[in-house]
Amino acid sequence: MPQNTDYIDSSTENQAKAYRKRLNTWAITRVVPNTEPVIVARFRSRSDADGYLRHLRQVIPNTSFEIIVDYQRDEAVM
Repeated sequence: MPQNTDYIDSSTENQAKAYRKRLNTWAITRVVPNTEPVIVARFRSRSDADGYLRHLRQVIPNTSFEIIVDYQRDEAVM
């Protein structure tokens, strides 16, 4: 049964913000010497990030990639 979402409740708004914070918390970065890491992709789960990291390492074998927790993204959502 669909929910009526025509109204905005303050508790609903807070729940939506908390949910958005949990999305895309894992990121894959490309590590380049003497520069800041570049975010290549963001993921909701660690296992998704691991799978994509394996794929990147097969497709681009001579490049360094790392999985990080993307705290900066969480702060930007607030």
